[in-house]
Amino acid sequence: MTGIKTTGLRKLMFFSGRAHPTLAEEVAGHLGVGVVPTKAFDFANGEIYVRFQESARGADCFLMQSHTAPINKWIMEQLIMVDALKRASARSITVIVPFYGYARQDKKHRGREPISARLVADLLATAGADRILTVDLHTDQIQGFFDGPVDHLFALPVLADYVGGKVDRSKLTVVSPDAGRVRVADRWCDRLGAPLAIVHKRRDPDVANQVTVHEVVGDVRGRVCVLVDDMVDTGGTICAAADALFANGAEDVIVAATHGVLSGPAADRLKNSQVSEFIFTDTLPTPSEVDVDKITVLSMAPTIARAAREVFEDGSVTSLFDEQA
Repeated sequence: MTGIKTTGLRKLMFFSGRAHPTLAEEVAGHLGVGVVPTKAFDFANGEIYVRFQESARGADCFLMQSHTAPINKWIMEQLIMVDALKRASARSITVIVPFYGYARQDKKHRGREPISARLVADLLATAGADRILTVDLHTDQIQGFFDGPVDHLFALPVLADYVGGKVDRSKLTVVSPDAGRVRVADRWCDRLGAPLAIVHKRRDPDVANQVTVHEVVGDVRGRVCVLVDDMVDTGGTICAAADALFANGAEDVIVAATHGVLSGPAADRLKNSQVSEFIFTDTLPTPSEVDVDKITVLSMAPTIARAAREVFEDGSVTSLFDEQA
């Protein structure tokens, strides 16, 4: 006989950065494991130090970090943690990124611009990530930026089932806030059996977050409209779209978005908006300064945990996608 035969079983270990520990604890709970104790702190000059308190040798490691503000710090921390796992002889490293930073910079709109979404994928791969598990990328093409498996989960079932359970579906219209979200909105229509409308908008290319809403395509008069998007950042786009719907006779407007970034003036815009409810998932922590009573946050932890378990057990993540379609 040549070689050595081992009898050890595969081991799943779950790690988390400091960006969104609440979601990490919830995902770990659904997996039936604890979050691996980690020593992490910032040096006086801002450099990040990380050391895991348990051995990761030979383990299938899942590392969660959502790219919330300050986004560059948490991306760097995740890269450092991936590097630490690689040097600790982890068997495999799956990075769980509920909100993928720089996803809006997925192509060159004009000359001399970066494709930063590709850069983030390259950084994760170079650090040592074998696989990415993420939720509702800004565009599907970002999956191709990473040279390895990418499990792209969808929040649509969680959000749509919540909306469908509280609204009279016979009065419901699904609305895309721009042409880029039409495909996602169409999936909402299929799930809820509702008609589709589109808000046509034009963005000023020289002014960030500046949007001019032009017209509503579709019948929204007397309807309960649910505006669907992947993220709400400053709230300018979505609140302007809601105003356009009300101007065209909508009875009520609900906003449903996966990622509640909620930067800058978002709190005031949401509070002063005519929208009756803003529904987000917990892929990002709600900023402490955002205290708006009409915000509802739904959990993505069960979906993320189930996908992670399928990856670990060499199951079919595709079957999970099929159920969510």
